Amino acid sequence: MEMLHTLFFFVVAIGILISFHEFGHFWVARKTGVKVLRFSVGFGKVLWSRQKNPDDTEYVLSAIPLGGYVKMVDEREGEVKPEDLPFAFNRQPLWVRTAIVVAGPAFNIMLAIALFWSVLVLGETGLRPILGEVKQGTLAATAGFVEGEEIISVGDKPSKTWTEAMSMIIASAMDGEPIIKVKTKNLADEQNDRMLKFTESDVQDSEKLYDRLGFKPWSPKLQPIINEVLPNGAALAAGLKKDDLIISADGKAIADWMQWVDYVKKRPDITINLTIDRQGMRLTLPITPKSEQVGEGTEGKIGASVLMPEGLMKSMTAEYSLPPLEAIPVAFKTTYDYSIMTLKMMGKMLVGKASVKNLSGPISIAQIAGQSASMGMVHFIKFMALVSVSLGILNLLPIPVLDGGHLLFFGVEAIKGSPVPEKAQLFFQQIGMALLLLLMATAMVVDVQRLFD
Repeated sequence: MEMLHTLFFFVVAIGILISFHEFGHFWVARKTGVKVLRFSVGFGKVLWSRQKNPDDTEYVLSAIPLGGYVKMVDEREGEVKPEDLPFAFNRQPLWVRTAIVVAGPAFNIMLAIALFWSVLVLGETGLRPILGEVKQGTLAATAGFVEGEEIISVGDKPSKTWTEAMSMIIASAMDGEPIIKVKTKNLADEQNDRMLKFTESDVQDSEKLYDRLGFKPWSPKLQPIINEVLPNGAALAAGLKKDDLIISADGKAIADWMQWVDYVKKRPDITINLTIDRQGMRLTLPITPKSEQVGEGTEGKIGASVLMPEGLMKSMTAEYSLPPLEAIPVAFKTTYDYSIMTLKMMGKMLVGKASVKNLSGPISIAQIAGQSASMGMVHFIKFMALVSVSLGILNLLPIPVLDGGHLLFFGVEAIKGSPVPEKAQLFFQQIGMALLLLLMATAMVVDVQRLFD
C-alpha cells in the first residue's frame, strides 16, 4: 500500500511539472505563429485525443504519465505541406525559436514561484529549530552549540522550522562558513552568533555533512504514561490501558518514554516483564513487542502512544505564513536562492568538489514525493516547487538534446550568422544523449546504493 501511495504521488508530481514545462513551449509557439501538430500529456499509447479539425492541434492523453511533448511543424522532422511552410519552427526568426525553447524552463521557474507563494500564504507548520543533545566531536559541538538553543537565523535568513534551518545550513555550507544566530531561553532570550567551519571533504556529500554537523531536534523527557492503545498491537494484547504509568521493565527502572521506546525496539518478539502503576495499584504484565521490518533490520513495536502534557506540542511547533502581497517578493527570492544553490551544486560536482551522491534519481524523488504527501498538502506543494526549480535549471544546461543545448546552437548561429549544420547538430546531440544517459544511470546507481546503506 505504501508503495502505491509513493508511486501515485510521484506520477502526479512529475506528470504535472513536466507537462507544465511542455505547455510553456506550446503556449509560446502558438503565440508566435508556429503551427503545433500535437500537444501530448504523457507518452506511449494514446488513451484519449481531441482535434477540432485536421488543421488544428491534436490534444492527447497518453498511457505513460511521466511528462509530455509538443510536436511542431518542422522540415527537419518530416515533409511539410507547402501551405504550412510559413508556420514551420525551423523557418522562424532566431528570436522566435529562442523564445519557444526558453519557455519550457521559464514556465518551470514561474511555476516554482507560484508554488512557493502558495506555501507562504497557506503557511507551514513544523518543529521549532531547538537543539537537542550536541555530541562531542561534531561540527556543532566545535562551533559551541549547546542543547536548548534555538536557531533563529542562518546568515541573514530567519529560520522558523527545524527542516528549514537544516536546509539553509547545508545550503550555506556550499558558500563557506555560515554565521548562525541562536537564542538561549534560559538566559532571558540572550542571542549569540555561532560559526560553523567546514573542510572540503565535509561539503562533498550532503548526507554525510548532516551526520557530521551533529544537530538533533530537541525532544522533552516525557513520563512513560500510555495514551492511545492501538488495535491489533502488543500493548492491547498485554492489557495495557490509557494512563498506565510504566515503572520498570524486566526489573530495570524506566525513567522516561524514550528510554522505554529504545528498550522495546531492541526486543522484537521477546517477552518483557512490565511493572506498571494503574490508578495507584502496582501490576505486573508480560508484553511481547511485535517484530517490524525497519530498513535492513527489525525493531520491536507495541502499538501505543505516549501521553503528551497539554500545550506541549503547541510550544514545540512554529507556524509561519505571510499575507498574499508580502509573499510575492519572498517567493521570488526563495526561487532565486534555490536556483543558485542548484547551479552551485552542479558546478561543484562537475569539478569534483562535491560527490555524485548528492544526485537524486527517480527512486529518491519518488520516496520524497510519498513522504511529503504524507506530511500534508503544503509539504507536497513545496516538494513540487523544489523539483520544478531543478527541472528548469537542468533543462538550461548547455547539453545538446536539452533546451540549453538548443540555446547553445542558437548562440552560435547568432554569432556566425547562419544555423549550425544539421550533421554537426546531430553529432553533438548524440554526445548529449550519451551524457544524459550517463547522468541518469549514475543517479540510478546512487539511488540503489541508498536503499542498501
